[in-house]
Amino acid sequence: MAPLLLVFAAALASLASPTFAQQKAKLPRTRRLDSGIRWKRDAATGELRAGPVNGAKSGDAGEPANAQQAIRVATQIVPVTCSVFAADGTAVIGLDRTDFRIFDDGIEQSISYFDFSTVPANVALLIDASPSVLRDSEAMKQAARALVDGLSPADEIAVVDFSAHTYLQIPFSSDRELVRKAIARVDVHQLLGDTGGTNVYEAVYLTARKVFLGGREGRKSIVLLTDGQDSGLGLTLDPASAAPQPGRSNDRLTFEDVVRALAAADIQVFAISTENRPRQMTPAWLSAHQDATLINSSARDAGIPPYTLYLAELVRRAGGQLYFLRESGSLSDVFRRIAQRIGAQYTLGYYPRSADSAAVRAGWHQLHVAVPSHASATIIHRAAYYVPATE
Repeated sequence: MAPLLLVFAAALASLASPTFAQQKAKLPRTRRLDSGIRWKRDAATGELRAGPVNGAKSGDAGEPANAQQAIRVATQIVPVTCSVFAADGTAVIGLDRTDFRIFDDGIEQSISYFDFSTVPANVALLIDASPSVLRDSEAMKQAARALVDGLSPADEIAVVDFSAHTYLQIPFSSDRELVRKAIARVDVHQLLGDTGGTNVYEAVYLTARKVFLGGREGRKSIVLLTDGQDSGLGLTLDPASAAPQPGRSNDRLTFEDVVRALAAADIQVFAISTENRPRQMTPAWLSAHQDATLINSSARDAGIPPYTLYLAELVRRAGGQLYFLRESGSLSDVFRRIAQRIGAQYTLGYYPRSADSAAVRAGWHQLHVAVPSHASATIIHRAAYYVPATE
């Protein structure tokens, strides 16, 4: 027996050794999310797919084979993540199911599910690593670590960076050591040769469709750190530039596809712009425009750069908040506030009911959440949810 005991003791010692610990905390290889895919829009439904090229099997590239099925199943019960703030900006906590009312296209719904931040959150940290943010790169990584420190230990974090292409540094993990290593691996200098522009919205889309899929439940957020200067979608102050356009190939990603993907999966977006806040885009102005698109004819007179306007529209459509680095005490402070907000979220769920009890229609459904007991409170949630069409 003595030799066996010695062998067992040696095995335990090896598990506790630094070498084993290092192996356990080894990062996965960086994976390029846009490798080997092509965009294809379904002629019958209008839905965009990111499919494999060159006859590759689904799952080798593009979206997983069950991507659309996963999103359609999720729409059977509609989850709505929201935050409630008092007039002084503090989070209102301690509310229960009976405090909330929720409306789908103006029709009040029965709340079937209620949770206040007890289910772990899934947070994808999406970092712009293009040359235009080089001067802010170290501050960005320090701030990202502040976000990691501020989230609950049970929350899971994924790290993605992008320039012309999108790279998954680590899929969702609660291992904080691994997540910090993934953040440290983000290197703007390494992507200086990643030519082809900066594809901000393609990175958001790929994160929503390829990082969050796989049975992810609970609260879902993307924390996007960027200057917002996308060069992939050709966005202008003309609203038509955000959707598929007549006369152009429909087999291309559009801004509308991006917000559809976020809305279908109830993924909130917290965007931090490294640019200055436009003078007119005050918090009060954004609040006043919460229920209508910011991309309209009056935007031409506002003097707001299109790339900042689209960031604000992305946040408005998905729910979340837009921050500006230059007006904050530090980027780390912003990330800590985001972590606090993620830790004070309500999740409501309902089975959609129409006025005539008909099946839920495909397309956009307007959402409205009210808390009558706190009439002066500000309630932030996604403006709508999207039901993908079926063939």
